[in-house]
Amino acid sequence: MTIALENEVDAAAARAAAVARPSVWKRLSQNMSVRIGGAMVLVMVLIGLAAPLLGTIDPARIDPTTRNRKPGVEVTVRNDDGTRTTRTVHMGTDSLGRDIYSRVLYGARVSLIVGISVASLSIVIGVFIGLVSGYIRWLDGIVMRIMDGLMAIPGILLAIGLVSLFRAGLGTVIFAIVVPEIPRVVRLVRSVVLSVREEPYVEAAISVGTPLPKILWRHILPNTIAPVIVQGTFICGAAILAEATLSFLGIGIPTDTPTWGNIMAEGRQFFRVHPHNILYPAIFLAITVLAVNMLGDGLRDTLDPKMSKRV
Repeated sequence: MTIALENEVDAAAARAAAVARPSVWKRLSQNMSVRIGGAMVLVMVLIGLAAPLLGTIDPARIDPTTRNRKPGVEVTVRNDDGTRTTRTVHMGTDSLGRDIYSRVLYGARVSLIVGISVASLSIVIGVFIGLVSGYIRWLDGIVMRIMDGLMAIPGILLAIGLVSLFRAGLGTVIFAIVVPEIPRVVRLVRSVVLSVREEPYVEAAISVGTPLPKILWRHILPNTIAPVIVQGTFICGAAILAEATLSFLGIGIPTDTPTWGNIMAEGRQFFRVHPHNILYPAIFLAITVLAVNMLGDGLRDTLDPKMSKRV
């Protein structure tokens, strides 16, 4: 009898999902924010993946004879085999003669890796903690007080403190940005769990003796997917900005790795004379964050039942 009831509940949920899925995809395809933001994000991903093909030279190569050249000029460089070639520096060179164009392209890789990694880890950890905290009442108070304590500290200050405790590197930066973002996901998931656990189908699953992990996985977790996806896009954009901030301050990813924050930090002392050192990485940073936020706004408008009525 118990198995039959559970199968009937799962079958009803599957039928509802099958009916709703085309409507969701249709609304997503018609939302301009999703289309424009998604296209811009896709372009940035392709730029990062194709950086070795699009780049004109090794981004770490130093050439003092071509230092601080303006965008669009031709320079003659000496190759490793002793020959000389002439090339155009599309975005100019920095104070060490490194090609900014190649460095900006490779910097897209780091920013996207940080943004996607931080969003993914924050969601995975935050969803697990939020599910357990929201469903188990006696544990809720303890967990939420810890989350409130983390949220009381400004995210960038907490990240700076965590980075200073460990060796600088990509993994350290990702960890330092993930920690401040987890409480936001936990609170979001907890609020969904608190409302869903009172629904009749959850109470029915409890009454027939369904194990707790199965209730969380089958009946509660699916209700958190839509808001968590939306939150993940905003976390991704915030993480890209946080990484650039940490690198600009000189406490993030080492300077030998081309990132947008490092490029701007190295060019700030020459900003008045050679503004291209900061201008181009700043443009790419702004476009990427704008694209991710546009995508998040479109997903929120489509997946949020209250907002989707306006679309």
